[in-house]
Amino acid sequence: MRAESGRRLPRARSRADGTTLSCVYVIVLTIIPSGLVIQGLPLSITPATLVALFLTLCCLCAHITQTLGMAKGRNPVRTAVSLFALSLVASYAYGNYSYLESDEVNQADRTLVIVVALVGVTLLICDGVRTRERIDTLLRTVTVAVAIVCLIGALQFIAKIDLTRYLVLPGLKDSSVVIGQVDDRSGFSRVQSTTSSPIEFGVLCAMILPLPLHYAYRARTEGTTAWGWYLSSALIASGLLFSVSRSAVLGVGAAGIVLITSWSMRRRLTALLVAGGFLAVSKVAFPGLLSTFIGLFQNISSDSSVSYRTQRYPIAAQEISKDLWFGRGVGTWYFPKHFALDNQYIMTLIESGIIGFSVLVGLYLTGIVTALRTALLSHTQRDRDLAMTLMASASVPVVGSVTFDLLSFRTLEGLLFVVIGVIGAFCRIIRSEAAPSSPPAHTRRVELERAHG
Repeated sequence: MRAESGRRLPRARSRADGTTLSCVYVIVLTIIPSGLVIQGLPLSITPATLVALFLTLCCLCAHITQTLGMAKGRNPVRTAVSLFALSLVASYAYGNYSYLESDEVNQADRTLVIVVALVGVTLLICDGVRTRERIDTLLRTVTVAVAIVCLIGALQFIAKIDLTRYLVLPGLKDSSVVIGQVDDRSGFSRVQSTTSSPIEFGVLCAMILPLPLHYAYRARTEGTTAWGWYLSSALIASGLLFSVSRSAVLGVGAAGIVLITSWSMRRRLTALLVAGGFLAVSKVAFPGLLSTFIGLFQNISSDSSVSYRTQRYPIAAQEISKDLWFGRGVGTWYFPKHFALDNQYIMTLIESGIIGFSVLVGLYLTGIVTALRTALLSHTQRDRDLAMTLMASASVPVVGSVTFDLLSFRTLEGLLFVVIGVIGAFCRIIRSEAAPSSPPAHTRRVELERAHG
């Protein structure tokens, strides 16, 4: 833009909003290894949790004003995460009312801080991301950040180069989780990239994979450049393979079912061809890798990891019966003091009781049902595709919680709440457009005066 004198006017600067802060959180959450915690604090707090606490403070401050653009009014996601927080606070109070050892009290304190931070991030996204463009900005940031995480994992798997060792920033220290740890399964390295576990890495890839697929298809239909999204899709899909995780396969299967039911026949055939080509290339490039995945399911009845988990269930049932309604206290069942359960639902029953379990299931279902309702209310194919993509991503943790204790892994847990917050924000946008617009206040006043003569 130029003024009448011919001089260029300064470009208007847009101020930071909820989307900007959420993008910063996503980058810190994914790129900094999750095993790194801040030095000098009494609790093991990661940089991402510290950023999330700052976002929670920003959310509270923004809500007490009318000028910062925070949405008001009811929202199913806001209700679900509020109930989730209240149930865990009740479990925390109940656990501290009874006897807890000092280490369990510290773990309960740390877990409560993390829960408050996650709920704050979810509410900030749900109420502070107000347009489709800002939703796209946040989801694209998530996609690119996870693609970078998968690139780090690919270097670990293929070239045995561990970049996470160079991401140990000043002021951070390594916690009990080993940075860059590489496990082995059937002769293949199970990498974890910047996450805490190969299982977490695989399920994370399964949850985020629908996003680059959505943006690649949308770029192609809109005539814009799509190669970056295809590259992101390939990186995230390869990360799923390099995790060598049964949970990742189950997660991508759940997401695939949701996507296939919402896609046209032509898009289904294209997806099947692309998936077949990807698997063919993987079979040639990494001989035996696909056979390893097939063996994970063929030999599941004799798999020692599965039998080891099921043998613990009677002991877990005894622990659940001790405190049936509120549990023994949130965050108090942790490894290595207690044996690993590898099942988030059972772990929630032990820590938070039936009430916490019901609220957790309700939180999962709220994300899925809200995304589905948003798709049904949408008037354009673009909005319906995005809503079903979010529904696919939200379906992965429902399955993943059966195979491992999902909420004990910070990166996956954080992105889960980001996805749920985006679902709430998108639902708010679609519902506001579908609702009949009310007349302005002065128009209503004139109508009332006419009605009363």
